[in-house]
Amino acid sequence: MYGMLKRILTSQVYEAASETPLEPAPGLSLRLDNQVLLKREDLQPVFSFKLRGAYNRIAQLSRAARERGIIAASAGNHAQGVAFSARKLGIEALIVMPATTPAIKVAAVRSYGAEVILHGDNYSEAAEHCAQLQQQRGMTYIHPFDDDDVIAGQGTIADELLRQSAGRLNAIFVPVGGGGLIAGIAAYIKALRPDVKVIGVEPEDSCAMTRSLRAGQRVELETVGIFADGVAVRQVGSRTFDLCRRYVDDMVLVSTDEICSGIKTIYQETRSIVEPAGALGVAGLQKYVQQTGIRQQRLVAINSGANMNFDRLRFVAERTQIGEKQEALFAVSMPEQPGALRQFCTGLVGERNITEFNYRMACGDSACIFVGISIRDEQERFEFFAQMRQQGYDCEDLTDNDLAKTHVRYMVGGRCAQVTNEHLYRFWFPERPGALARFLAALGADWNISLFHYRAQGGDYGRVLVGLELPPGAAGRVRAVLDALGYYYIEEQDNPAYRLFL
Repeated sequence: MYGMLKRILTSQVYEAASETPLEPAPGLSLRLDNQVLLKREDLQPVFSFKLRGAYNRIAQLSRAARERGIIAASAGNHAQGVAFSARKLGIEALIVMPATTPAIKVAAVRSYGAEVILHGDNYSEAAEHCAQLQQQRGMTYIHPFDDDDVIAGQGTIADELLRQSAGRLNAIFVPVGGGGLIAGIAAYIKALRPDVKVIGVEPEDSCAMTRSLRAGQRVELETVGIFADGVAVRQVGSRTFDLCRRYVDDMVLVSTDEICSGIKTIYQETRSIVEPAGALGVAGLQKYVQQTGIRQQRLVAINSGANMNFDRLRFVAERTQIGEKQEALFAVSMPEQPGALRQFCTGLVGERNITEFNYRMACGDSACIFVGISIRDEQERFEFFAQMRQQGYDCEDLTDNDLAKTHVRYMVGGRCAQVTNEHLYRFWFPERPGALARFLAALGADWNISLFHYRAQGGDYGRVLVGLELPPGAAGRVRAVLDALGYYYIEEQDNPAYRLFL
């Protein structure tokens, strides 16, 4: 513990990074009945805390190592921190980034003078290529999180927190990816203020640290979510895991919708827009307070970064209502007869606000609507669902159904009677030229595409929904083709949203 404490106290981060403010969040504090403070790491020169660890590591290189140059693999914030630090110290830098990295991030890294090589569809492929180049060129590799100097640089945030909070402090909520940020903060806090809880926050679909702590050893995830790309790590570091196992008090998992709610909350308090990973601290704090019922405590959330792609804001706005438990989505079957729709709206929905309503006359004696309802809280969601059932409506709650929220709400319209034996697949395509052509070439001409829906979300991957007409016994061959293609996918033909609307 004290070895890391010394490293943190002697870090050289302030030659490049700023001491960021700890600001009150009065609106959130009033709503949660706790005093909430935001640590504004989104105000760093590169809009992320990553500058601290990168600079501290690079500044301590020997002269010989500096002359050989440095290399790193990153899709975003670490890349910018390394490039900024290298320019500050006059060192040659090479950054390997996935070819799917949004142009705005590539341009930002190049603007700091670093050489950028684009390789692969994801971080893992970029990191493998980076390792090959590092061997060829003899450059020093700057790890994004699993390095004592990097961890110590991030730990300087905790030193600032204790000085700035100047008194009672109950808990700190920290975004977690590879673990460098929370490892540094936890090691420092527990050395000086062991009474203060350090709570990590991860997305539900990128929870490598949570699963590792539960298992008592590092766990490698088969897949990671793409929305909070700043923390999309398959496996945490060995050094960061060791520190977290000793010093972290708890972990909170949050959904994509809850992250979107966190982004909105931070905007309302600061008029700044953070990236999804940057909102994890606030999202986790809100969920923790809701689950535990704590009151009258002093809580800090780390706003870890603000490198937000503008194109993502549409998606964030769409999902925020559900994340704040202010909207619920339902599928409702009703008789195909005059007055049925009016009866549903006037007799059941009443004074509630309808946020979305999709209806089309169907064949037969019943129709199905896709409806969004404004709610006060989750309790009203469950009560409204129960009321529909009591009045004889056949209904499904789709509020937590990702297929419904991402695709079906934009596609309501029914199915062609000629389509038989349709199988539904949901893909995450890399956002790069040729991705669709590669997919179609892999499928060949053996199977007919009966449905295709694509939505760009401003990230490294697009969401794609595909229906295939398959002859009996062909599903196994399709899986083999898709597995060989390498795009992450799941099968959805049993999803109630598909069954009712598509």
